[in-house]
Amino acid sequence: MSWDFMVPVCLDDLVKSGAINQYVVQDVLSAKQLPSHINSFKAALRSQGPLCILEHFDTAYSVLQHCRTVDVAVKEDMLELLIQVVRGLSVSLPTLLLSGSLSAVDRKQQLNAVKMSVFLLCKLTEMLESDSYRETIVTAPSKGRKKDKVAGKGLLQWDSERETVLQCLTQLLQLDIRTLWSLSLVEEEFVSCVTCCCYKLLENPTISHMKSKSTRDAIIHVLGIMVKKYNHMLGACVKVIQLLQHFEQLASVCAQAVAAWSTEYGVKAIVGEIMREIGQKSSEELAREGSGVKAFSSFLSELSTLVPETMIPNISVLLTHLDGESPSLRVAVCEVLGEVLVRVLSGDKLDDSARAGRDRFLDTLQEHIHDAHSHVRARVLQVYARIVNSKALPLCRYTEVMELTVGRLGDKSVHVCKSAIQLLAAFIAHNPYSCKLSSVDLKKPLDKEMAKLKEMRDAQKEQVPVAVITAADLWDAMKPEVEITVKTQLEPGSEEENDNEEEEEEEETGGEEKRSDRDTAIQIAQLLRESKYRKAVGLCMRAHSLFPESAFFSGLADLNAETLIKTLATLFKGPEQETPETVASDAPLTPQKEGEVNEGKESELKKQEMLVQYLKDTESFALQVERAIAVINNMLYWKTTTIVQEAVQFCVTAFEFSVADSVCGVRKMLPLVWSTDVTIKDAVIQAYRRLYLNPHGDNTRAKAQTLVDSLSELMVDASLGTIQCLEEIVQEFFSNESALQTSVVQVLWERFSGKRETKALNRRAAVLLLGMAARAEREVVLSNLDTLCSVALGEKVAEDYLLARDTLITITNITDHVRQSKGVPFRLPMDHHLFSCLSQAIADGVVQSDPHWQTFMEQAVRLIYFLAESPDQLCSRLLQRSARLLLEQITEGREPNQAQLQEGESQGSEEQVNCVSLAQVLSLCGAVAFWQVSHLERSVSSELRRRRGEKEEEEEKEKAPANKKANDSCVEEELGLVGASAEDTEAEFIRKICETELLAEGNMLNAFLPLLVKVCSSPGKYSHPQLTTAACLALSQYMMISPSVCKDNIRLLFTVLEKSPLPVIRANTIVALGDLTVRFPNILEPWTPNLYARLSDENASVRLTAITVLTQLVLKDVMKVKGQVSEVAVLLLDPEPHIASLALNFFNELSAKDNAIYNLLPDIISRLSDPERGMKEEDFNTIMKQLFSYITKERQTESLVEKLCQRFRTAKTERQWADLAVSLSLLSVCERGFKKLQECWDCYSDKLTEPGVYQPLLSIAAKLRRRAKQQFKAQVEDYEKRLTAVHTKGLENVESEEQQTGDTQSQNLHTPLPPKSVRRTTRGRGKPKLDDSDLVTPRKSRSRPKPAITFTSDEEEEEDAVMAESETPKVTTPIARTRRTRLRH
Repeated sequence: MSWDFMVPVCLDDLVKSGAINQYVVQDVLSAKQLPSHINSFKAALRSQGPLCILEHFDTAYSVLQHCRTVDVAVKEDMLELLIQVVRGLSVSLPTLLLSGSLSAVDRKQQLNAVKMSVFLLCKLTEMLESDSYRETIVTAPSKGRKKDKVAGKGLLQWDSERETVLQCLTQLLQLDIRTLWSLSLVEEEFVSCVTCCCYKLLENPTISHMKSKSTRDAIIHVLGIMVKKYNHMLGACVKVIQLLQHFEQLASVCAQAVAAWSTEYGVKAIVGEIMREIGQKSSEELAREGSGVKAFSSFLSELSTLVPETMIPNISVLLTHLDGESPSLRVAVCEVLGEVLVRVLSGDKLDDSARAGRDRFLDTLQEHIHDAHSHVRARVLQVYARIVNSKALPLCRYTEVMELTVGRLGDKSVHVCKSAIQLLAAFIAHNPYSCKLSSVDLKKPLDKEMAKLKEMRDAQKEQVPVAVITAADLWDAMKPEVEITVKTQLEPGSEEENDNEEEEEEEETGGEEKRSDRDTAIQIAQLLRESKYRKAVGLCMRAHSLFPESAFFSGLADLNAETLIKTLATLFKGPEQETPETVASDAPLTPQKEGEVNEGKESELKKQEMLVQYLKDTESFALQVERAIAVINNMLYWKTTTIVQEAVQFCVTAFEFSVADSVCGVRKMLPLVWSTDVTIKDAVIQAYRRLYLNPHGDNTRAKAQTLVDSLSELMVDASLGTIQCLEEIVQEFFSNESALQTSVVQVLWERFSGKRETKALNRRAAVLLLGMAARAEREVVLSNLDTLCSVALGEKVAEDYLLARDTLITITNITDHVRQSKGVPFRLPMDHHLFSCLSQAIADGVVQSDPHWQTFMEQAVRLIYFLAESPDQLCSRLLQRSARLLLEQITEGREPNQAQLQEGESQGSEEQVNCVSLAQVLSLCGAVAFWQVSHLERSVSSELRRRRGEKEEEEEKEKAPANKKANDSCVEEELGLVGASAEDTEAEFIRKICETELLAEGNMLNAFLPLLVKVCSSPGKYSHPQLTTAACLALSQYMMISPSVCKDNIRLLFTVLEKSPLPVIRANTIVALGDLTVRFPNILEPWTPNLYARLSDENASVRLTAITVLTQLVLKDVMKVKGQVSEVAVLLLDPEPHIASLALNFFNELSAKDNAIYNLLPDIISRLSDPERGMKEEDFNTIMKQLFSYITKERQTESLVEKLCQRFRTAKTERQWADLAVSLSLLSVCERGFKKLQECWDCYSDKLTEPGVYQPLLSIAAKLRRRAKQQFKAQVEDYEKRLTAVHTKGLENVESEEQQTGDTQSQNLHTPLPPKSVRRTTRGRGKPKLDDSDLVTPRKSRSRPKPAITFTSDEEEEEDAVMAESETPKVTTPIARTRRTRLRH
């Protein structure tokens, strides 16, 4: 074979004449000739084997040339032939390569066959892939049309054959075919031919789908072989980067490929190369790539989950992107750091370098908790959550990261808040401290251990010297001086000095004979410590003569310098080798032995310090969790569903770990069971099931006890709203019968009846839970009424009125369920044991002073009217009995004072009355009056309707056979007039009873009304707080009976509201007046300002009650919204946060009503800017900023601009001008609004010299200029110039200059008002000669004196911003009336 096959770069290169001995295609066959030549190819393959490709290459090449025109069957046949050729080479080459006896000609032949077959197979694969993708695009939009059979068949076959092609290439390339090339250098074109085919297949949009996993793995396998064996690593790096830049969906695939090449093929360097390529991308390049940045980020994140340890050496090249502008890349780098920390740099067995790297990565993550981009902050918190869940966060960093996370709860981004809550929940669930995180419970053990640590430290300070230096060290330090002293003392001339020293020592110590040898040894050691070396040496020399047999001085038998120094050393340090038998008892104490005494205590001290530090960290962690709970509890009512769900889950986790105040969150989320959002409701129900309704225990009885204990704990001190919400969850639990439910009911009855020793709170909780269970099965309670009466309402009722009250609530709840059913209402006879118990308990409690009797009495009267056959008779007898008991008490109280009365020392009879008992009687009267009216309007009325319905049904049955009716009656029935007239008659009947019979002279209620009026109208005589409170409340309940009673006493009630010194009376009166407003709106309408006045009450509880009541009245359209709503606006700045939040909620709800706030704004501005109010400028601006945020319509803004400008004419003070200008600046003025501002130039131009007017108007122009188009921008700039000119020179000077110049351009700078004749009004045409000055002040009217000028909203009707006639205030101001009169003339 004389030619070589060179893999071409382009397919057409093979038909061109190339270099010498280079293969060139001789004949390109036509499409018609291909079938016959393919058959020849098949025959040659069967006879000659895979080398037949050398002769039939042109046939396959011709198929490639005509690939777009030839039939699919031809391409399939050629693909099958090429696959067989490659497989044949894969089978035949191993034997030839291992034999090593290939000649040059055979090697060239085999090499050409490999090149040709691989080239043809790869090119045909690329073309079939392109055709497949093209067919997918063409056929995808036509969902209803059947696809072409041929195209569909071809597409289906190619999907099945793609993996076969890759397997053939893998089998061939795995062989050591590099030996076929000279020097085993495989040409780059051959490598590119294979790899380009693989990359072409990777570009398929479906390659990342699960169904393509086998194909994807095969491509990665082929490329892995090329990277490892054929030097394709650099090319693969470049190609991966290109794929990521152009195909974002390939990020995961590329990460899997790189990870496989790194682990399975051992090419770890490719990870570093690709990371360096991404790390070297500049911000400008990343900004140009767009979607490529997201692909890079996803690639790095995915790669870090696969090979985190391989990425560690090259992470530094990625850290530069943390300072870049791309948030997605910052997220990716942070996720890489997180994976490395979790999977590599975790645990306690890290070396110093690994610990340093871990700390550095944690510091980097910690910095980006405060990243500028919210997405980065959220993802970093998620990374930390993964670290905490994996227990990879060092203990020393818990408190710091926890504190930063709690700070992120206030983030503006919802996603950041959600991630912060998840991280905090992970902190609690995986905390290394304790299963109970209550700072209160941790405080006691911490204080105890700290006190113990202090005692140990104090004891150590007393025993151990500050600096412990061994005796040997001290001797080494002093030995040179001692040696000099010894030599000096042993010289002959020193004897006289020694004698003098002996005399001095004897005088000091009292003689050596009196001391023992041990005392002398101790004294010598002490002299050495005091650096008195001469005395120590002299005493040691004399001691030998005094104690020759002593063991301390036995070494001085031969007195010389060496023995003397050795003896001194032994005395100072102690003997080097001691035995208990010799000197254990006689040796003197040394510093070394003193140090050994405390060695055992040091380890105990360290253990104690570690324990104290652990408790401190635990307490600090618990405090951070409690701080987080306070914030997260407020998130339970956010509008974002995901935040609420996460907050609910956090509260559950915190409660399970007994965190302090966690039960508050659990209770606070309970009202969410009424949420309209199903996901939130389900989350709350699941949370309560997890916490309370899935108890743990060995048996059913134990589980029931646990469940009851949990629910009872939740109900302790729970509000009425909490109990109502809990009913929904408990009712659902009891709706399904099971052994556990039966056991729970049994345990509840045992607790209520007192069979087991139970606290009073738990008994009350038990009876309330029984009521909740009875909602699902009412017989639980109705069949045990006698038990309820005997236990809670019997002789011991006075011992626990709260238990009796809760028992009545349980029974009443059952009657609510009974009354909802149709048919004859369920009533008990008057002589039932229940009513006798209630009557006895109420009457006996009247003359007692139990503080809980009031609530019990209210529930008892309510139950009587719900269940008794004749409740009015029962309550009448009850009132008589109570009054008689009260009179008896008064009589008994007067008897001892008869002597004083006869002597003239009498006191008023009112002072003799037991005020508490009288107050309780009056409360009983009020409750009876209220429930009597309710009974008539609800129970009696519904019973009348039921009886009428039954009667009509019977009449219809009787008249049915006759089948004859008058025409008029037919028409009336069809129109529903018969039923309507009957209902009106019944309503009139009930109303007549209320007005005439309830307070008739023979009625018991009438007997107490004068007393109520007297007590309320004589606060000087009746000053007892409880009496006054009860009387006012009872009077308001009496006023609910009829309009006449309400009219007669309304003035008295408002007098009490304004002048009562007791906040509780004022608050109760506001609630009562709210109810009266609903019942008799026409009577209360003139008193509306008095209700609004309570919004400025000095007491916070009164203001809270007032804003709550007024919010309900206004939002339910019971009370008309008037200018007094400015008092509600003032509450936006109330010092009490709850009141301020209610005021904000009022305006939020009011803004949902069409034009409500728009119509009120001018009045609110006028009232708040009134000089007599004296509101601070900052407060005014804050309120207006909130109110103007509700003005969103362009038409409303335009109208308000005109209205506010007109008010400049009537404003008198500079402060009012400034407030109007600030209000204008708070509007989102658009082009139309700006034109109105120009048209109203004359209204405010003379006030521009004031900075408070000039600056806000200038800010309006500045905001308009920033977002204005070029033409409009010029008008704004001209307006700004005119504003500045008038402000600096004055209006008169500017106008005079304009008149003198007469320049038309200067005149264009003016923004005059439109011609007077063009001005339109909504109530009629104005006069042609209407002057602006007419709007300044109203003209004097002869018919009436001129009233004081006040402000109200303009009453112009507009298309988008109009106030309905029903909402218009009836009382208008003189300005509005004068203006309307003029326009109507």
